[in-house]
Amino acid sequence: MDFGLSDEERAIRDTARDFITREVMPLEQELLRRERAHQPGLEPSELRELQLKARKFGFWGLATPQEYGGMDLPAVVQSLIWTEIGRSFVPFRFGGEADNILFHATDEQRKEFLLPTIEGERNSCFAITEPGAGSDAANIRFSARRDGDDWILNGEKTFITGGNEADFAIVIAVTDPERGARDGGATAFLVDRAMGWRSEFIPTMGEGGPASLIFDDVRVPHRNILGEVGQGFALAMQWIGKGRYTIPSHAVGIAERALRMAIDHANTRETFGSKIGTNQAIQWMIADSETELEAARWLILRAAWTVDAGLDPRHASSMAKLYGAGMVNRVVDRVMQIHGGMGYTRELPIERWYRQVRLYRIFEGTDEMQRLIISRDLLRGYTKLGGHLG
Repeated sequence: MDFGLSDEERAIRDTARDFITREVMPLEQELLRRERAHQPGLEPSELRELQLKARKFGFWGLATPQEYGGMDLPAVVQSLIWTEIGRSFVPFRFGGEADNILFHATDEQRKEFLLPTIEGERNSCFAITEPGAGSDAANIRFSARRDGDDWILNGEKTFITGGNEADFAIVIAVTDPERGARDGGATAFLVDRAMGWRSEFIPTMGEGGPASLIFDDVRVPHRNILGEVGQGFALAMQWIGKGRYTIPSHAVGIAERALRMAIDHANTRETFGSKIGTNQAIQWMIADSETELEAARWLILRAAWTVDAGLDPRHASSMAKLYGAGMVNRVVDRVMQIHGGMGYTRELPIERWYRQVRLYRIFEGTDEMQRLIISRDLLRGYTKLGGHLG
């Protein structure tokens, strides 16, 4: 059994690491300075400039098919790159991406929505969560009513990432209340902001914030349906599933960077005439963090491997998401403790991570939902103990 990376995987990973180190990390102190001054972090134009620089490195569209100018990388390599991105707290991601379900677009929709999104000329958001339907996504009530060649959309979506910046939304709406969302009663629509919906900023404990999207008799042409009528819930689950291994991959990068800071601090900070790294309490926090970090790494890479192997990734991805999200919360908490009072200040990024990673246990499927999926798979015999090696 080979746990090593191929030469190609290592080369791509190392190139991504070099870019993050040389181009992204130098912006960290300016980002912290602006946030301490209660100013916005990096402007969209600054982040866009980074993406264009990365494009010259050959990094464009990690998951985008080659026919659209992307790299179409295997899931394992994407996971490795997301870990490198996580090493910096600058909110950077490589460009050339579009929501995975947007590739179900028609030829006309590709020209209007998909291609401009890949090129960074348009911003999208995915909208399924509602005030009364979070983890229970099948309970959505947002409605779409047929009116001739159009559909009339009404309702509210909430906690929508990127909803404040988006100029169009992929909206999952109930088109057949009798069937219900899960059983073919929901449909996905591509809805331009210019069609009449508005967004409202939701302040959170993290940097930036999601949005509520308000639709009041928004008229959408039938040609703006993404996929088929009744396919909305299936597309939504496909969209959500992708985050189950990319989110914890990002968490691994955060945990590695934070733990490195803790180790360096433990080797230089002195109390009572000795380095604090000589204290057993500090040593145990570092040891526990490294052990959990390594366990999370292999759970996540295995989840990505199942995608590349053409296996059903849902069980492995749920375990990766559950453990990876918990791991990074515990590691960052320990790192803050090791740094003491300085870790609690905004001079260092630790408190920023502390607030950021708490979200990882909630979005794209809460801890509780991951536990439900994992236990249900075992109790109903959908999977077996030991996975593919069992």
